[in-house]
Amino acid sequence: MTRRTPTTDVALIAGFAALIAVCAILPDIKTGVGIPYSLQTLGVLLTGAVLGPVRGFLSVMLYLAAGLVLPIYSGGASGVSHYSGVTAGYLVAFPLAATLCGYLVYRNRHNATQFTFVFTCGLLSSFLLVHTLGPLNLAWRADLSLKEAFSYDAAYFPGDIAKNVVMALVATAVHRAFPDLAARREK
Repeated sequence: MTRRTPTTDVALIAGFAALIAVCAILPDIKTGVGIPYSLQTLGVLLTGAVLGPVRGFLSVMLYLAAGLVLPIYSGGASGVSHYSGVTAGYLVAFPLAATLCGYLVYRNRHNATQFTFVFTCGLLSSFLLVHTLGPLNLAWRADLSLKEAFSYDAAYFPGDIAKNVVMALVATAVHRAFPDLAARREK
């Protein structure tokens, strides 16, 4: 891959939207401690880390739009009702987290092959956006105190840390294999 083209961008955006959908509809990972983990955030952050802020944002938005009519949200759900429910904050956070992760990775693209750097970008994006907007909406929609909502959300931290490890391993491998992926599109 030597240069970016609009056709390549569209293919990557659509392909990664499909990847997020697959991650979301795969069965939850059972941990044995009562907290099931979906791979949806893995797909979202991987999309940002690999595609960058603009393509990452567009890819997640395509996934969210498709989920309005297709059963591709976590657990095979779909529909606009998810934007007025207890998980709406997480859905709203996804494109923002992909954008922030992509921005951080692409802003320092010379570090895009460094595991620790990409892991930190993903974890920071997840904790600043997903684990903030999600519990804020949860507190509002489920009539919980902020402390209760953030305590509930904290149970997902170990899974998100593990997903960010996988995300960073895959993203750095992709950037090593395709160093021009992070290149700016020629005008």
